[in-house]
Amino acid sequence: MIFDAVILAGGGARRLGGVDKPALPVGARALLDRVLDACPDARTTVVVGDRRPTARPVRWTRETPPGGGPLAALDAGLHETTAPLVLVLSADLPFLDRPTVRALLDAAAGGDGGNGDGAVLRDPDGRDQPLVAAYRTEALRREIALLATEHGSLRGLPLRALTAELELTPVNVTERAPLASFDCDTWEDLAAARARIREHGNVLDEWMTAVKNELGIDVAVDTKTLLDLARDAAHGVARPAAPLTTFLVGYAAAQAAASGADPAQAVAEASRKAADLALRWAAEAEADADAQEGGSG
Repeated sequence: MIFDAVILAGGGARRLGGVDKPALPVGARALLDRVLDACPDARTTVVVGDRRPTARPVRWTRETPPGGGPLAALDAGLHETTAPLVLVLSADLPFLDRPTVRALLDAAAGGDGGNGDGAVLRDPDGRDQPLVAAYRTEALRREIALLATEHGSLRGLPLRALTAELELTPVNVTERAPLASFDCDTWEDLAAARARIREHGNVLDEWMTAVKNELGIDVAVDTKTLLDLARDAAHGVARPAAPLTTFLVGYAAAQAAASGADPAQAVAEASRKAADLALRWAAEAEADADAQEGGSG
């Protein structure tokens, strides 16, 4: 599915004291980078706001004059797009994920019962979120042009002036991603997001995603398999063997992938071989211990 993405990152963040909100870290990753990670397949990604370092290349633009509000910013971003669908996101969504983005795009394209001018995420409180939505580009251009003609300018106009004229399919937040629409408007929101990713059920996935982004790799990681391997190496050989073994597995998988193997399968196969070795090592040591004990008796 061909789509462009427009991410609004130029707000004043008044409730945060005017800080550069998209650059604030959650789990050691900037909020903007977390949003960018949710839409890696966009043909063109446009960020409306001041330039800043990002985890992947984007196209930058700004409404004229700056500070004209979300509708003016959206119009500026839309001028840089050409795809029939445009994903529109705010830059402060720490828990937005790829399946949610895909659901919005499918609904906007007419799948999953979608029709009309696009699809909008509906949060757990039943409120539609126009900055977590996928729109038909032609419909956006049409309504924005009408508003600009009617009001003489888009400056200061709220997004509801636009969305009220569009037929949007609601996409309900799933149980798997109930926080997809959670945004960081206050310091309390930011603290809650940081606490959430460090909860027991989330921390490993969050950490693995952060490491992959930091290292510039995109490979499916079977966390359970690697943890089982680390356990076998630690118990069957020695505790320091765990991190060293998983490092060697990663190195071997990289070599296999460079030769054309599927990266995920390469990790699984290298893990299986190393785990089998650790179990054989442990069995040999146990057999020797039993033999010595029998001989001494």
